Amino acid sequence: MVAPHILPQHDSASDAPALAEAKAALRRRLRALRAAPLPADTPAALCRRMADCVRAGLRPGATVAAVWPLPGEIDLRGLCAELHHGGYGVLLPETPPRGHPLRFRLWRPGVPMQAGRFGTLHPDGPVARPDFVFVPLLGFDRRGFRLGYGGGYYDRTLAGLDSVPAAGYGLSAQEVPAVPVGRHDVPLPVIVTERETIRCGA
Repeated sequence: MVAPHILPQHDSASDAPALAEAKAALRRRLRALRAAPLPADTPAALCRRMADCVRAGLRPGATVAAVWPLPGEIDLRGLCAELHHGGYGVLLPETPPRGHPLRFRLWRPGVPMQAGRFGTLHPDGPVARPDFVFVPLLGFDRRGFRLGYGGGYYDRTLAGLDSVPAAGYGLSAQEVPAVPVGRHDVPLPVIVTERETIRCGA
């Protein structure tokens, strides 16, 4: 199992101006990169590695927080179905107003999905606490630092789940030599791509 972590409450608004601009410039570049079409087998390869990551550290019955895809994002619906059928509880985030942590709701095949903020969808299911969290990213480096979307939702959420392990996930093409970081940025212990599972800092 990946090591637990503690992330402070932090979002891009608390970065110094030069750091905030460096992150914004990298986000623009990585968003453009993400718009490129993917090889047909890439999402399935990533989902397989993510499922392996779960099975290596959690027994069936545990709850795993994943993400329902927005247009242009990596599609994890195959992962959600595989984990559900393997006996795991699958949780998907409900996005609250900015400044609040995510709420995770239980998903199962066929459950009605409700519209949320920023075009997101979340299941019409009960709120539950995850035993493991997959963290989306726009970019990452081998130290485990991730560049998110800038809202601080996952940093804030993980700060309230300080005993819950997490892993970032993304495409190998999203790796950069070094993510710009400030004193509030804390690395993830593991990042999963379609090519490898990276034990960060190893």
